Amino acid sequence: MSATDPASRSALRPQPRPGVLAIEAYVPGKSAAPGVAKIHKLSSNETPLGPSPRAIEAVRAEAATLALYPDGSATRLRAAIGARYGLDPARIVCGAGSDELLTLLALAFVGPGDEGIFCEHGFLVYRIAILTAGGTPVVAPETNLTADVDAILAAVTPRTRIVYLANPNNPTGTYLPFEEVRRLQAGLPGNVVLVLDGAYAEYVRANDYTAGLELALDAPNVVMTRTFSKIHGLAAQRIGWMVGSEVVVDAVNRIRGPFNLSAGGIAAGAAAIADEAHVAAAIAHNDEWLAWLTRAVEALGLTVTPSVGNFLLVHFSDAPGRTAAEADAHLTRAGVIVRRVASYGLPNALRVSVGSAEANRAFVDALADFLGPQRS
Repeated sequence: MSATDPASRSALRPQPRPGVLAIEAYVPGKSAAPGVAKIHKLSSNETPLGPSPRAIEAVRAEAATLALYPDGSATRLRAAIGARYGLDPARIVCGAGSDELLTLLALAFVGPGDEGIFCEHGFLVYRIAILTAGGTPVVAPETNLTADVDAILAAVTPRTRIVYLANPNNPTGTYLPFEEVRRLQAGLPGNVVLVLDGAYAEYVRANDYTAGLELALDAPNVVMTRTFSKIHGLAAQRIGWMVGSEVVVDAVNRIRGPFNLSAGGIAAGAAAIADEAHVAAAIAHNDEWLAWLTRAVEALGLTVTPSVGNFLLVHFSDAPGRTAAEADAHLTRAGVIVRRVASYGLPNALRVSVGSAEANRAFVDALADFLGPQRS
């Protein structure tokens, strides 16, 4: 029977290319608890301070021009980022969240037969991006829930084209000192793109940390990505940015959508990054409550992975009645929404965002209730 025969044509079905069906779709943290009057959402690492008032006003000002296409080059936003960090705007690309940029980098540099490396408990989008580009994901083991430079370098082969490093890492909250990042870059072949994902960089107070901006400016194979979704409180606007060499920037600009940021996002981002007082307030809040939450959870007898981000990784027992899954269910019933991280290879841990004072206390109270005498 020929493929042109009606019977053959009706039997044909669209088939995704190899690798697509290997992708496990990213599942965001839950945001609802049915039947609960008041919700404290601590599942997505959102800032409890909300966006800058300047950003809100900037979005409102764009309402009258909704019928017009936005600036396809995000000129205003790239200029604002450049002014804030002393960068040439030509070295900056903006995206619909840093997620889009992570995927565009894979699409630009990875193809069938190529490999991309990420760490054992790294951001799930890395694997998705590599598979989307037709590449093969390679996982480098971690040491004490922290990226291991030697393990990453040992995973490099002639087929390696990209390495993703979240620094600090989500969901563990751990980080690599800058000298280790520099050692990683020095050990990689020059044709391998090193992506330094600094989504939580603004929160880090460690003296031996930098987000990698200097390396991205000096090394042609290094890219640093950042986001407006966390400390700037603009998650709903979907704004990210990256800085890299002329070759990398040119490649990404050739494949990104022509209007990948909204006019409101461009305006909000430009306003937010200039409001340094709002960022400072968010840092101060996080410094206070990250330490408070760590002490409070440890006082309940649980282990907390030391974090430099705006969240904690809390570890639970595997004993019946004391597991992470059961704790999550109990917290949800109490109106406290946290993040299961089994998909990250951490089945008995929960990630908890630093929230408002009220939300943080509600979490600790509900957790203490869960850990108290067995409920009937």
